[in-house]
Amino acid sequence: MKKGKLKEIISRALYADITEKYTVIYRDMNMYPEVALSEFLSSGEIPFSRIVEIRRDGIVVWKKSGSNNFYTSD
Repeated sequence: MKKGKLKEIISRALYADITEKYTVIYRDMNMYPEVALSEFLSSGEIPFSRIVEIRRDGIVVWKKSGSNNFYTSD
């Protein structure tokens, strides 16, 4: 069974890179908060299906296909 691209990026961030370089943007009602990957994973309350985008040093490394650009990030 092949890993999905999202899980592959998270696994690489955790085990082969510096986790602090990664941020996650996820859908929460009509808001799109941006949090550190480690904070997102430690909460354990937010399903992966809500992830809209993952960035490494501010550069998008994964974006949910079909996701709209409604959100604005600072």
